[in-house]
Amino acid sequence: MIEPRLASHIIVSALIRTAEAQNAFAVVLRKGDRTAGSILLLRREKGQNPTLFERFPSIDGSPVWSEVTIEDTEKEQKISEYLERRVVRDPDIWILELDVPFEQRFTDIVTALN
Repeated sequence: MIEPRLASHIIVSALIRTAEAQNAFAVVLRKGDRTAGSILLLRREKGQNPTLFERFPSIDGSPVWSEVTIEDTEKEQKISEYLERRVVRDPDIWILELDVPFEQRFTDIVTALN
């Protein structure tokens, strides 16, 4: 049986509104498919330390955000290259950037939607 899920554009809108309510900054870097596009989050802390996350279903079926491993050397460049490859493979993907004052704020934002 297929479980119902929220459309991607609704999840992205909720992430943006939640980020703004938590005194964080959010911007859509790339719009994907409104209904079923995958979502990548680029998290920054005060404009620094970029880290990439993707939403996957957990064992129990609920969504969980998992960090995408990127080398620390030239991380900014590696993330850009990774995003370019993902867009080529999946043109329906959404890319959202969240700039938060500290890591816990990011956790609060993404867990508010589960």
